[in-house]
Amino acid sequence: MNLRRTTTTRRALAAATIAAGLALSVTACGGDGEKSDGEATKSSAPAQRGSDSKEQSSEPATNEPLAEVKGEGGITLTVTSAQRDAGGFVTVKGTVANGTGKAWVPVDWRGDERELMSNGGSIAGASLVDQKDKKKYLILRDTEGRCLCTRFTGGVRNGQTADWYAQFPAPPEGTSEVAFQVGSMPPAQLDITEGN
Repeated sequence: MNLRRTTTTRRALAAATIAAGLALSVTACGGDGEKSDGEATKSSAPAQRGSDSKEQSSEPATNEPLAEVKGEGGITLTVTSAQRDAGGFVTVKGTVANGTGKAWVPVDWRGDERELMSNGGSIAGASLVDQKDKKKYLILRDTEGRCLCTRFTGGVRNGQTADWYAQFPAPPEGTSEVAFQVGSMPPAQLDITEGN
C-alpha cells in the first residue's frame, strides 16, 4: 500500500511539474500571438509601449493647445506648450497658420527695438506679461542681438502652418499664469508648466 501511494504521489508531482514548466515556458516566450491554424490569440503579456502605442503614459496625453488667438487678416497663432526649464528660462512653443490668401512675413512680430530689427521676419518682438505682479518679460537674445526664437525665413505661404518657439527669462517660481503677446495679435493666456 505504501508503494502504491508513493507511485501515485510521484505521478501527480511529475504531472504538476510538467504543467508548471509548460505554463512558464509559454508565458516567458510570449509567442507571436498566433495559433498554428492562423487565428490570432490574445497575449497575456503586457503591451510594449512604442511610438504607435495608444496607451496613456504617466503624463496626460492631450493635443489640446494651451491657447489659440486669431489676428486680423487670417493669421492664427496657437500655443502648444509653455515650460519652465531648470536653466531659469521659459520656452514657449506653438504654430502659426496663414489663412490670409497670400504669403505672410511677420514684419510686425520682430519688435520695435533697433537690436531686434536684424532678426528679420521672426517672433523676436514677443513678450510674456505677468499681470498679477505687473511685469513684462522680453525675449532672450544672444550676445550679438539675435533672438532665441524662430525666424520665418521666406515667410509662411498661404494655407501653410509653421512651427515656432521663443525663450524668455522665467518669472518667479510662484508665477504660473502669464499672457503671451506678439505684434498686433490678441494676448494668449497661458499656464506655465514645470520642466525636468
